[in-house]
Amino acid sequence: MTLVRRALDSIYFAAGVLAACCLIAILGLIVIQMLARWTGEVFPGAPEYAGYFMAAASFLAFANALSRGSHIRVSIVLNALSPRRRRFLEIWCFAIGTVTAWYFVYFAVRFVYWSWKFNDISQGQDRTELWIPQSFVLAGAIIFAVALTDNLLNLIFKGEHRISRDQIEQGLGG
Repeated sequence: MTLVRRALDSIYFAAGVLAACCLIAILGLIVIQMLARWTGEVFPGAPEYAGYFMAAASFLAFANALSRGSHIRVSIVLNALSPRRRRFLEIWCFAIGTVTAWYFVYFAVRFVYWSWKFNDISQGQDRTELWIPQSFVLAGAIIFAVALTDNLLNLIFKGEHRISRDQIEQGLGG
């Protein structure tokens, strides 16, 4: 089980690193586009590529943010409950989140498949096959759904989730 735990934590961390790389790519695109404008050149499709990287960064960061406690949680409500009710509420919340995430993954898989099947091309100047950037969003959604499932199962079987408390929350006495 330790091997599975390390593998999952590594996947969450790697997804966070990829999200950071996407943000760096956005910065690079902005700088290149600025240089192109200053020199009178045109960099077609830069806004579209920046949008693809932003969507990928958002979804790839979800699992890593969850495991580090960076998602918004209503701790004031949880702290006011007895341990039994708190556990029940956390299981309920993780169950809703897990079902919602897997529901999104189901339709995202279909969306990417049909984009690939019909050879859907972006309408911008970049003419990118849309299944390529959509695949990164799908990968992030799958990793996030796995992370939610991981936390739900840990909560059910071990009595606690795998979210580490955020330093800000600790500093505020949460």
